[in-house]
Amino acid sequence: MSVKECKAESIISLRNVSKFFQGKTVIDDVNLDIYCGETFVIMGCSGSGKSTLLRLMTGAIRPDKGSVALKGRDIAKISSEELDEVRKTFGMTFQYSALLDSLNVEENIALPLREHTQLAEEIIKIIIKMKLSLVGLRGYEEYYPSQISGGMRKRVGLARAIALDPEIVFYDEPTSGLDPVVGGVIDKLIKDLSVKLMITSVVVTHDMHSVFEIADRISMIHKGKVVEVGTPEDIRNSKNEYIRQFINGSPSGPIDFFREDIGMEDVLDL
Repeated sequence: MSVKECKAESIISLRNVSKFFQGKTVIDDVNLDIYCGETFVIMGCSGSGKSTLLRLMTGAIRPDKGSVALKGRDIAKISSEELDEVRKTFGMTFQYSALLDSLNVEENIALPLREHTQLAEEIIKIIIKMKLSLVGLRGYEEYYPSQISGGMRKRVGLARAIALDPEIVFYDEPTSGLDPVVGGVIDKLIKDLSVKLMITSVVVTHDMHSVFEIADRISMIHKGKVVEVGTPEDIRNSKNEYIRQFINGSPSGPIDFFREDIGMEDVLDL
């Protein structure tokens, strides 16, 4: 498939998706299309529902209403075994890297290769070196997570996420906790890998510099609803009061942080 054809194809499609926790609506009738090869950013305040939306897309939780389709398959309706097969087509990076402290860098990256393939160990080691080269960490195979910086751990997590050559990579707050320079390195990696490997990237973040640096399209979510979807230029020029307040970081506006209900994501760590 050519890049042009890929860009025209919807690879993730959400239709009328809602999710409830303890009687509270966390995701409210969301409709989204994410296209093959694009970097799609979901932004919003803490507790807005953006991380829950990511979990719905990965099949970690299922919607109470609506459909979540990956490459035309509604993952809300397939069996656990079928979902495991679908998950092999995407990678996931986590806010705090989620590396196993007892394993070194090489062993952490090898996990999906050893679990989901029958490759010989020599081939696995070659793949690990290739993935580490892509994230600029060749030579760090024997280091343990405690021996490297937070930014390096994020890059190891990314190398693990692309170990199986996924079509989609989901990023949960990829620059959280990093200084601006290291955050910029992560942003550049996301952009470069999306182009080099023709990966569809779905990024959840509230880092506004990162949003405008990496996004092909942006969606803002507030109280479980999609406020607006558009290009970075569309969002920069949006007249929507919620978007204006959020991107400008203003304490005044329709988002009243002193009166907002505590988000269910904050309560349930979802």
